[in-house]
Amino acid sequence: MKLLLVFYQTDQRIFRGINRHYQNRFLNAFFRTITHMGGARFTISSILLLILFSGGQLRQAAVSSAVALALSHLPVHFIKKWYPRKRPYIILENTFFPSNPLQDHSFPSGHTTAIFSLVVPVILFMPALSAALIPLACMVALSRVYLGLHYPTDILVGVLLGTTAGILSYLFFL
Repeated sequence: MKLLLVFYQTDQRIFRGINRHYQNRFLNAFFRTITHMGGARFTISSILLLILFSGGQLRQAAVSSAVALALSHLPVHFIKKWYPRKRPYIILENTFFPSNPLQDHSFPSGHTTAIFSLVVPVILFMPALSAALIPLACMVALSRVYLGLHYPTDILVGVLLGTTAGILSYLFFL
């Protein structure tokens, strides 16, 4: 039990270390913009556009990403119901967050899961894109903590779910 307390305190400490920079105007603009790249509107429309208007390996990667996105969100949906963790801005005092925060549960991060399930198949099909896509996915994940919406462990599990779904989908389409 004591180990869980230490784990949770570490999670909070890392959260506060990131969220405390919320008043920075440049970081606010950056993270409030990039966070949407993990949202349903961006991920689904990006995949659909690539499927419709690309060909060859890029189209194959987009189809694989679409499958990974669908696969990854089944566990996200059920985990949020089974482990209803309240968002940090609700639990932790002096947390900075946007004026219209999300109301559902925080664990795991759906935005992080989505962006990793989208980029992992693309990276596996076209490794040259990893230099751009890995930092992009990591910035989306970091934005969720910066904006006060998720704990670091929420995004860590999102990374694992999205990456796993992406790898499985890639292997299926090989």
